[in-house]
Amino acid sequence: MTTTAPKPTAAVAVADTRPVRLAPLDILRLGLLGIHTRRMRAALSALGISIGIATMIVVTGIPASSQKALMNQLSALGTNMLQAMPVPNQTPPVELPPQSVDMVRRIGPVTVASAVANTHAEVFRNDRVDADDYAGLAVLASRTDLLKAINAQVRSGRYLSASTERFPTAVLGSVAATRMGIAQVVPGRPAPQIYIDHRWFTVIGVLAQTPLSPDIDRAVLVGWDAARTQLGFTGHPTVIYVKAREDGIDAVRDVLAPTIYPEVPGMVQVSRPSDALAAKRATQTTFSALFLGLAGVALLVGGIGVANTMVISVLERRKEIGLRRALGANKGQIRGQFLTESVALSCLGGLAGTVLGVLATVGYATYQGWPPVIPLPAVAGGFGGAVLIGMAAGVYPSIRASRLTPTEALAMV
Repeated sequence: MTTTAPKPTAAVAVADTRPVRLAPLDILRLGLLGIHTRRMRAALSALGISIGIATMIVVTGIPASSQKALMNQLSALGTNMLQAMPVPNQTPPVELPPQSVDMVRRIGPVTVASAVANTHAEVFRNDRVDADDYAGLAVLASRTDLLKAINAQVRSGRYLSASTERFPTAVLGSVAATRMGIAQVVPGRPAPQIYIDHRWFTVIGVLAQTPLSPDIDRAVLVGWDAARTQLGFTGHPTVIYVKAREDGIDAVRDVLAPTIYPEVPGMVQVSRPSDALAAKRATQTTFSALFLGLAGVALLVGGIGVANTMVISVLERRKEIGLRRALGANKGQIRGQFLTESVALSCLGGLAGTVLGVLATVGYATYQGWPPVIPLPAVAGGFGGAVLIGMAAGVYPSIRASRLTPTEALAMV
């Protein structure tokens, strides 16, 4: 029995020569592999980037922290405060409407409005003091929110509140406390008393010195309602204290007198904004220009460092890239690998520089007693700039290296 050998088919299998496509994760692994295998060089390259970014954050963060401390000091000088009072020496005397404080509170930029009023009462240490031995202190009816309006502090005891302003209680200014021989109010001990207009008042607190309102230092403050019932106070405020947003302080000043006394606004005398406000605005402008200049210089230095590092890195690895090209990697894969490595290296350097700059800024500001301020635009701009500059610096060298022919690449090995 004979068998017939199978005839060869006419079709011949053709090898698949389509290029292999690398997934994004594979390109990322290739990019990180170059950093992992050359740790020292990668660390030194990232160090140059991180120094540039850290420099930019430090040269913007430290001046910003210093500016914040200066702004706080200037704000403590009353840059957002105004005072309104009747024009003195008028016949008959000008009296502000009792509802004027509530009217001032309705002005948009106003944050706090309070008032005091002279009760024209006399105060003595006790009822045995000769009437001619008058202490010379003003007895002022006070609103409960006065301390917020004049940036005052209680040195001992407590201030008038809704639960105490209706009763015969008093708070002494710093000078008044010295003249009355009452240094402090000690909790747990009997509260001292003073004699006002033939009535006993219990001292519940002593204020610290108030540089912005020296008249309060030489005053005895009693509750608004207690002044009505005990001292015959008519309810007309003598001085109105106003705090407003700094950006609206000039507008508030313009409408303050017509708001307080709509019939005759010329009879209301309004203080002008503190000179410290002009100094604060000038300082803000100066610091803003300084920030812009420092940030520009630091970013330029950091960008040059990043570009230089990336170009040198590409030139050093040109043989390696050309060899990979000769072994079958196409141009797109070479470019993708190197750009990924550049971006990863820039991200590492930018992250390290950001952390280093923030820590240095916070440490120095804390040492100086300043409130730490980290400008977010500087952080975001520095990190983003490092990545973009790293990518830009790696594009041209990677394209040039990817164009090497296999023959040229093998000749360089």
